[in-house]
Amino acid sequence: MQRILANAVVALAVVGAAACSSKSEAPSSPETSQSAPSLDLAEAELVPGSILVDFKDGTTKEQFDAWEDEWGVDLEFNSIEGKDDGLTVAVGVDDVESALERIRQNPAVESAEPLMQFRASFTPNDPDYGKQWNLQMIDMPKAWDSSKGKGVVVAVLDTGIAYEDYDDFKQVPDLKGAKFAKGYDFVNDDEHANDDHGHGTHVAGTIAQATNNGEGVAGVAFEATLMPVKVLNHFGAGTSADIVDAIRFAADNGAKVINMSLGGGGYSKAMADAVEYARKKGVTVVAAAGNAARNRVEYPAAYPGAVAVSAVGPDGTLAPYSSYGKDLDIAAPGGDKRKGEQNGIIQNTIDPRDVSRSVYASYQGTSMATPHVAAVAALLYAAGASGPDEVEKALFEGAKRVNGQAWSEQYGHGLLNAKASLEALGGTGGQWPSLWWALALLAFVLMTLGRRARPGFLNILFTPSFLVPLLLATVGVFFARSWFGGSSDVVNAVSLPIPDWERIIFGRGKLANPLFYSALIPTVLSIFAIKFRALRPAIGGLALGFAGFLGYAAWSKAPGLAYMPFSFLAMPWLVVNMLICTFIGRAMLKKETV
Repeated sequence: MQRILANAVVALAVVGAAACSSKSEAPSSPETSQSAPSLDLAEAELVPGSILVDFKDGTTKEQFDAWEDEWGVDLEFNSIEGKDDGLTVAVGVDDVESALERIRQNPAVESAEPLMQFRASFTPNDPDYGKQWNLQMIDMPKAWDSSKGKGVVVAVLDTGIAYEDYDDFKQVPDLKGAKFAKGYDFVNDDEHANDDHGHGTHVAGTIAQATNNGEGVAGVAFEATLMPVKVLNHFGAGTSADIVDAIRFAADNGAKVINMSLGGGGYSKAMADAVEYARKKGVTVVAAAGNAARNRVEYPAAYPGAVAVSAVGPDGTLAPYSSYGKDLDIAAPGGDKRKGEQNGIIQNTIDPRDVSRSVYASYQGTSMATPHVAAVAALLYAAGASGPDEVEKALFEGAKRVNGQAWSEQYGHGLLNAKASLEALGGTGGQWPSLWWALALLAFVLMTLGRRARPGFLNILFTPSFLVPLLLATVGVFFARSWFGGSSDVVNAVSLPIPDWERIIFGRGKLANPLFYSALIPTVLSIFAIKFRALRPAIGGLALGFAGFLGYAAWSKAPGLAYMPFSFLAMPWLVVNMLICTFIGRAMLKKETV
C-alpha cells in the first residue's frame, strides 16, 4: 500500500507538471536563480549563419583574433562601441551551435548566442492614427504583423457606405483604395448602396478604412473587402424584412462576416432563421448589444448564432450607454465622449446634411464597438479560421479577462484583443490540450492502481475501444469539417468534443450547458458497465476524456456556465466533475484480482 501511495504522489506531480507547464515553472534554487536564464529561441527570428559574442569589457581585437582559428569563425566588432563594450558578430558560420559551444568555454566570453532579427510592428502613416486609442486598446499594431484581413468579404448592413461617385454621392477620401464587393440597397431596391446618413460609412471605416495611405485614420482589417448593404434609410431606420433579405443576400454572395450595428426591434423568427442560415453557410454574424444602458441585449445581437458586442470607453470599463446581459459575448471599444470628443471613435464619413461632403467624425456607441469585432473576425478568417465556431473560439479565448472573470454580463468573455485572438487561432489548435490532460490523468490513474490491478499504459491506450471514446470526448472527429464540409449538423457535431455537442443539440448559447460540462454522461453510462463488463474500456476512455476536457477548461478559465447563480461557481463545478470522471475512469480500468 505504501508503495502504491508513493507512486500516486509521484504520478500526481507528473500530471501537474505536464498539464501546467505552460502556465508556471517550479521556483529555482538560490544557486540557479543567479545564473543567466537559458535562451528561449522558439519564437526568435534568427539571422542565418550568424552569431553574437559579447566579450568582457577591455578584450582587444588582437586577443579574439588569436582564438578565431580554434573556433572556426571570423569575429568583428559590431560598431564603434565594440572597443569599449566587447560586442562582436560573425557571419557565414557553418555550424552555429558547435561554434557557440566552443566559444562559451573561453573565460573572456560573457555571452555567445545566435544573432537575432527584430522588426518594428506595423505602424500606419495615417496622420490621425495617433488619435485612435481604440486600436491600441485591442493590440492592433502587433496583430497586423500576423493578418490584415486580405481577401475576406465583410458585409456592412447599415445606412450604406460612401464607396462610389454616383449622382450626388461621393466616395470619402479615406476609402479610396479600399476594396469593395458588389452590394445592394434594400431600402431603395437598387444596386447603389450609398450612404445618406453617415453611420454606415463610419462603421465601414473601422473595419477597413484605407490604411497606410497618408490620409486620415486607419482601419482594423484594411486588406479586407467591404460589401455595402443598405438596410437603413437616411433617418437610420429600417424594416425587419429588409434586414432578413440582406442577411441572406450577404451569405449567398460571398460574405464571411456580417456586421450589424443596429438593433432595437423585438424578436423576429424570420430574422432568427436568417442568422441561423448565414451561420450554417459559414458566416460569422456580429451585432451591437444596444445603447439603452439596460440589462438586456437587443435583437439581432441576442439571436443564437450572433456575436453580441457591448462597448467600453478609453478606460476599459463598460460605457454608460451600453446594454449588457445574459446574451452578451464580448466587449470592444465604443467610446465615451463625456470627457471630450477625443474619447470617441474617429473615422472618415459623410456630412448627413450634404452627402457629397467628407468629414472626420467622432462617434460613440455599441455600433462603433461592433465593427472592431467584425474586423478581427476577418483577420481570423484571413489567418486560416475555417468557420464561425473557430472564429468565436479564438475571439473568446483571446479576449482580455475583466476582473479575472471568465464571463460576465457586462463584458461577455472579456475585452477584444486582436493579437491574442490570432495567437489563440494559431496555437496548439482546437482541443488538443484537453487530450494531453486526459493522457496525463490516465498515467495518474494507472499509477494509483496496484501492480496486479493495473493494465499496461500502452496496452490500454492503443485499445480501440478505449482510445476512440477518449478522442471523441477531448478533440472530436477534428478532421470532419475539412473532409466533409461544415453545412451539416451531423458533421458539425462530430467535429466537436462530446461536451460541446450541446451547441448542436440545444442551439448555440452564450454560456455552456453545465450538464454537458459535467460527469453526468460518464456516470449514467457506467451503470451499464455493471452488467455489460465488455463496455468498461470504452466507458473508461470516455470518462477520462471528459476528465481531461473539464480539467483543461477549469485550468484555462475558458467557459462560462449557464444556470449558475454566481459566475465563480463554474470553477469548483468543473474541478469536482473532473475528479468524479477520473474516479469513474479508474474504476473502469481496474483489473479484477483473484
